[in-house]
Amino acid sequence: MRAEPGLAALRLVVPAVWLGLLLALAFIETPLKFLAPGMTLELALGVGRLVLTAADIAGAALLVATTLVALLRPRVGVPARWVLGALWLVLVVQVALVRPMLNARTDVVLAGGEPGDSPLHVVYVVADVLLAVLLVGWLVLMAREHRRPAVR
Repeated sequence: MRAEPGLAALRLVVPAVWLGLLLALAFIETPLKFLAPGMTLELALGVGRLVLTAADIAGAALLVATTLVALLRPRVGVPARWVLGALWLVLVVQVALVRPMLNARTDVVLAGGEPGDSPLHVVYVVADVLLAVLLVGWLVLMAREHRRPAVR
């Protein structure tokens, strides 16, 4: 059975918006902010914390919307379920585990301290890359389902 056209479009549009947001903020805005003339480390960290918090909230809302739209389909294929589950796992780890530790390090820097070396930024970037790859995978799966002829 073919999905209603509006739902099929939402299964593509909602995660595509999230992918665009992720690419723009994580891979363009975040690194460039530290290169802006006159930008201090403290200011860049403060702006970054605000932007990433807003991006986390938007990402969570878009993941909930993606999940709800997927559940409105009679049957979501196994690959799509795996991708959706992986999106949830990566986002929860990133937001609930990694971000609080990065915020604690930011607090140390903002208080004038030196937190030392840590792999947390790399872990956060890897999570962003995984989210981007998973979102592309989701979009490919949904586009294939959208193009599949109706079963009678």
